[in-house]
Amino acid sequence: MVRSHGLRSNTRDKFAKPFRGHGKPLPSKYLTTYKVGEYVDIAADSSIHKGMPHKFYHGRTGRVFDVTPRSIGVEVNKEVNGRILVKRIHVRVEHVRPSRCQEAFKALVRARDAARRAARAAGEPKVIHEKRQPAGPRPARVVQVGAGGIKHLEAKPYEFIC
Repeated sequence: MVRSHGLRSNTRDKFAKPFRGHGKPLPSKYLTTYKVGEYVDIAADSSIHKGMPHKFYHGRTGRVFDVTPRSIGVEVNKEVNGRILVKRIHVRVEHVRPSRCQEAFKALVRARDAARRAARAAGEPKVIHEKRQPAGPRPARVVQVGAGGIKHLEAKPYEFIC
């Protein structure tokens, strides 16, 4: 007999809740405010069947384009036949969480703006590195030798045994 390929097929592990993490979502899940343009992560909550996204969108990050009383409209990129389409789906708030994808960028912008304000207050010219700088080499350090001294290790010479 052939097997069916339903909406929730092959989701035994994907929609499984963690150990001791079963049950309904907390009230904070419903009290989170989402605004148009924010990034959100789609994570299907298997205890809430209403408004659950298709298994393809589980774990995807998208941008909010619509906010209704009980659901969030999210734009997600999907590759179809070698081209990327922007899919618009509506998902209930239980299956969405704020994304942390821009935390590092926002911290960089805050630090850059603070450096700009400090330079302007000090009357210095605006020479601020706008781009992130790669981490340089580690500084030199001295290795302390213990009481046993330095041990020289080498491989044993090869012995031919007949």
